[in-house]
Amino acid sequence: MDERLQQVRDAIDAIDLQLVERLNERARLVAEIGRIKLGSGAPVFQPEREAEVVRRVVAASTGPLPNTALEAIYREIMSAARAMQRPLTVAYLGPQGTFSELATLKRFGGSAQLQSCASIDEVFRAAESERVDFAVVPVENSSEGAVSRSLDLLLGTSLLIVAEVSVPVHQHLLTLHGSLAGVTRVLAHPQALGQCVAWLNLNAPGLERISVASNAEAARQASLDPTAAAIAGDQAGVRYGLQTVAPLIQDDAHNRTRFVVLGRHGGRPSGADKTSLILSVANRAGAVYEMLAPLARHGVSMTRFESRPARNGAWEYHFFVDVEGHATDAPIAAALRELQQTCAFFRCLGSYPRDV
Repeated sequence: MDERLQQVRDAIDAIDLQLVERLNERARLVAEIGRIKLGSGAPVFQPEREAEVVRRVVAASTGPLPNTALEAIYREIMSAARAMQRPLTVAYLGPQGTFSELATLKRFGGSAQLQSCASIDEVFRAAESERVDFAVVPVENSSEGAVSRSLDLLLGTSLLIVAEVSVPVHQHLLTLHGSLAGVTRVLAHPQALGQCVAWLNLNAPGLERISVASNAEAARQASLDPTAAAIAGDQAGVRYGLQTVAPLIQDDAHNRTRFVVLGRHGGRPSGADKTSLILSVANRAGAVYEMLAPLARHGVSMTRFESRPARNGAWEYHFFVDVEGHATDAPIAAALRELQQTCAFFRCLGSYPRDV
């Protein structure tokens, strides 16, 4: 057995040497691309190109390596490649340990320079003022719905959605000592409290529920106060030295949060895209039906429809709409032209690759 084990290890070592050689060869080509981009002014981060790379690699694989593992490996390869051209700076809702940080790392990899912000407003401001290259903000949760503050800020920003990323949300109840002995309150982001309301009602109805800016902030505070519990994910628990009282307390086992990446320049089609819009119509009978008619007429599939008050005191609303495809696709382009003519307010937030 020892002899066979050594043979297999020797084979792995030989493959590792080949991988290093091929990765360095790829890096030299990336450096050449960087020089070409520098001359043309093309952006370092091109999510449509990266989406194409990941889809092609996954399609070529016959296993046994899982597709999710391949995606993660290539995200890091591309992150290192981008850093060879220029390290990207990305703002996210902090502190460290939030699901926003996890989404940012998933999308940009470990070679990006991450900047933690205290609020979603600050995340937007960091990108709008060009202190960072990109911003990552949550927009909706599969069980709690829209993140209202993000939608409100999307209405007034000049930034575009250039990519999206979806992450599973696993919520745990955490304390300093791993029990609820002496604990009187539970801290969490309002969305997390909503995601775990049934579990809390059943298992910890006596705990006072306190909203804080993020789950990582809840974990930080709980690490300093033995009377406080936090609802947070694995990263926050490890970072702040908390122990698990109860794992996976979210009411929906398939709970996920969708984030968008905000930047200043849109991208070309990747072959599997989304387009996000903000629309508004006059407050009269049949107006919403007429607003959506161009999408149906041109065969455009709508994947999301969310309303937010226009805040003008007239009971009018803005509608946040996602459709399948890129704004340059002929059916969508035709529908958008009609929407611009018929809507009281029209804004295209951007076209971007669907998260794989």
